[in-house]
Amino acid sequence: MNSPNSVRQSGQASIEYAVVCAALAFALGVGMVDNNSVLWQLIEAFKLAYQKYSYSLSLPL
Repeated sequence: MNSPNSVRQSGQASIEYAVVCAALAFALGVGMVDNNSVLWQLIEAFKLAYQKYSYSLSLPL
């Protein structure tokens, strides 16, 4: 049977996860004033990887 302490601990873990994700998003998004920021470079890398992936899928077998 679940005790109140175990339920509280699992809730605390989700709050900690949300705080860490928010801090990481903030840290990456702070320097978004130009196109040379870390977040823009990450977005561009994902775009390029998707373009290469979709091109490889379009090739005939």
